Amino acid sequence: MNSSPHGPPARTDRPRERLRRLGARSLALDELVTLLIGSGTRRGSASEVARRVRGSFGSLDRLAAADVAAMERVDGVGEATAARLAAAFELGRRAASAEAPEDQPIRGPMDVFRRMGPRLRDASQEEFHALLLNTRHRVIREVLVTRGILDASLIHPREVFRTAVSEGAANLVLVHNHPSGDPTPSSEDRAVTRQLAAAGRALGIPVLDHVVIGRGRYVSLASDLEPG
Repeated sequence: MNSSPHGPPARTDRPRERLRRLGARSLALDELVTLLIGSGTRRGSASEVARRVRGSFGSLDRLAAADVAAMERVDGVGEATAARLAAAFELGRRAASAEAPEDQPIRGPMDVFRRMGPRLRDASQEEFHALLLNTRHRVIREVLVTRGILDASLIHPREVFRTAVSEGAANLVLVHNHPSGDPTPSSEDRAVTRQLAAAGRALGIPVLDHVVIGRGRYVSLASDLEPG
């Protein structure tokens, strides 16, 4: 029996039951968020709060990039709900990253993008990472060098190469994101690349590439690595 236009939805129309019958891919964004919210509160039903969440951020990309403090500002979203939402998006990013096996060699910028793109695409700030590689170009360790506006004066080679030396890295690859989504390198990106490439040559740990990641795109700065 169907629900009345003004009553609660029939059990078979509720997101949980639809997920069981049809699978998660069949659910709309609001329904998926409703399931993460769980139960309603005095501030509204779970579906009402889900609509507020979507309306507050406007798009899935902006919601995925939001921190818990921003989520908690939505009427009806508390600490526990914000934590569930943030955890769900982080699981999605990690699942996407897992498509590239951890021991897969880094043969070129596409391999860097496959590995780092999913976890950096929703970052609200620039993150500068170094991938430390062994002689077979497999990643020994990922190092987060800095988070925030990329500035050549703030990127100290010792922060990158100290770990590279201690880990016995043979080579390394630099990677950072542009939160705007446009991976076009800036003058600072190129300055950092040249600075760290020079340090790598001096230490005998070559920098193989610097990959700038945007939304669905990337740019390699390998051409900036040569001296001169």
